[in-house]
Amino acid sequence: MSEDRLARIRLMLGEEKLERLKKSFVVVVGMGAVGSYAVEGLARSGVGRLRLVDFDVLRASNINRQLYALGSTLGRHKADVAAERVLDINPHCAAEKMNVFANEDTFETILGGHPDLVIDAIDSLGPKAGLIAATVKRGLPLIASMGAALRTDPSAVRVGPIKEVVGCPLAAKVRNLLRKSGTHLDFTCVYSTEPVGELKKKRQVDPETEHFEQGRRRAALGSLPTLTGIFGLTIANAAIQLLSGEEKKSVEK
Repeated sequence: MSEDRLARIRLMLGEEKLERLKKSFVVVVGMGAVGSYAVEGLARSGVGRLRLVDFDVLRASNINRQLYALGSTLGRHKADVAAERVLDINPHCAAEKMNVFANEDTFETILGGHPDLVIDAIDSLGPKAGLIAATVKRGLPLIASMGAALRTDPSAVRVGPIKEVVGCPLAAKVRNLLRKSGTHLDFTCVYSTEPVGELKKKRQVDPETEHFEQGRRRAALGSLPTLTGIFGLTIANAAIQLLSGEEKKSVEK
């Protein structure tokens, strides 16, 4: 990214913190409604290396909320489109795309190379809990997105440790799975305190999502482009603060 593009970030953060962002390596898993906006914030902040992970392709049903979903991109892999957009924003970013499903067979590859931060933007429970457990096990910094679907109140979005989250059914399910696997709950997440209530009953099975969960059909939940975008940008903001506010700790290879 040219220096004039970073000028306003430099004014906000200062040269030292900006350099930390340039040297940062972030893995983002899930290029959908939340993940696409998280990547957008990181790319425009000057993060130097991004690994973009998603096995799925763009569909018409994604257009209401996913940044990469356009009439011109339908049918393409989300990770491919994401990498192209990152490089269009910041040609100096090392944008690595991975068109893989996040599971026990791929966690080692996804998390390889000692990233400075892992961002979980997966919307399927099993893979989400698996990625979180694998990330925590490796001692890698993590920010995870909890449920953004069914929410309408942007003022209810919060950042904090998952063990303190209330009012989020997804967070409760993730915590339950992590406790069963012996995974500690000290990582950061972005969540909403807005109760979903009766909206949960409006879920429907979307034929376009049946390839998720590796063949098992799952419920499709309604979501607003505004709230999912706010979740993603909130994650990016928390990531920028974390990456720029601490000295890089050397990782033993």
